[in-house]
Amino acid sequence: MSLIHKLPYEWLVGLRYTRAGKRSNRNSFISFISLISVSGIALGVAALIVVLSVMNGFQKQVTDRMLSVLAHIEVFDAGGSMPDWRKAEGEALRNPAVRGAAPFVETQGLLVKDDAMKPSNIRGILPDEEPKVSDVAKQVRQGSLQDLRPGQFNIVLGYVLARSLGVGVGDKVNMMLAQGQMTPAGIVPRSRLFTVAGIFEAGHYEFDSSMAFIHIQDAERMERLDAPNGLRLRIADMHQAPQVAAQLKGQMSGNLVMRDWSKLNANWFAAVQTEKRMMFIILTLIIAVAAFNLVSTLVMTVTDKQPDIAILRTLGASPQSIMKIFMIQGALVGIMGTLAGVGLGVLVALNIDVIVPFIEHLFGIQFLSKDIYLISEIPSDMRWPDVFKIGGVSVLLAFVATIYPSFSASRVKPAEALRYE
Repeated sequence: MSLIHKLPYEWLVGLRYTRAGKRSNRNSFISFISLISVSGIALGVAALIVVLSVMNGFQKQVTDRMLSVLAHIEVFDAGGSMPDWRKAEGEALRNPAVRGAAPFVETQGLLVKDDAMKPSNIRGILPDEEPKVSDVAKQVRQGSLQDLRPGQFNIVLGYVLARSLGVGVGDKVNMMLAQGQMTPAGIVPRSRLFTVAGIFEAGHYEFDSSMAFIHIQDAERMERLDAPNGLRLRIADMHQAPQVAAQLKGQMSGNLVMRDWSKLNANWFAAVQTEKRMMFIILTLIIAVAAFNLVSTLVMTVTDKQPDIAILRTLGASPQSIMKIFMIQGALVGIMGTLAGVGLGVLVALNIDVIVPFIEHLFGIQFLSKDIYLISEIPSDMRWPDVFKIGGVSVLLAFVATIYPSFSASRVKPAEALRYE
């Protein structure tokens, strides 16, 4: 209490007005409206923290699943093939940010099984090198990536693709490539029977439904190449991929083209960022509505406290001091609401993996069906910069809401306020 008593009188009066008054029904009603304002701000802040955390969680999980198949950086030779890929691999690994490199051949084809036909992205790999740049080997549910041996024409399919074709391990599929070959009957697509040696699940529908892996030598034979298309690289920090790609461009010899993972999925990431910004704006409007409830609360307080204002003015308080009293009151309400909202939002965001299953079990529902979304749990990735930004915006809106009522209080004339007292 001694510390509080040392505060300027504007703070003491503002703190007193913030506390619930019980002297009259009017004071109790004003306090109730203040409580509603605090609750509104708290709920808005908590909702914004939880929603952004869930969106961050979805983005992180989808990105991780994408990068379990995609490389962080792809290096192509402008000539279409990279005969001296071992040399290029050595040059890339000299960069301290590069953790692994592997050659690849990329092509598109049509996989055919009886009456089923599915377009597919065919990637030729070296099974022993691929774990350096992707997690596909860990994602194989049936068979093994090591079953891809040169000359045996084996293939590993995404599980959605395999299900669409109606094949399993040991079955045959016909691969047809767009590049034609001349026959007595004319130009026909090149084709070859492949044996399904494995089925993988990356957890990302786009890859599980369209990706297939074969040995790099089989891919070169199908594409009539004498060398891989290029190298796939994995780096220490995926977020530094554009910078590392620019460094490699200057460090590696030859006419090379660099492509990082963010460029490969630029449209998806742009859409996610736009959605996050729009969600932030929409939910900030909820906080703004709650914050501007303070206007009505403070206007009612100013009307109720006009005799007190008049007495303070006659005792020598300046208009600026009167204005400060009500700005302190409104700011305290905003800060209390923000702190309560931040506490609630952080608590929910950090425990959403417990809260959501409890709600699903309680009501017998499932928010996300794995058969549809391939994700059975709602992810959450709370980031403290988002929390601080939301808290700052909330306090700022509450402060702005106090300006008009406080200015109105500073213009109260003592004589008129005390006329009927």
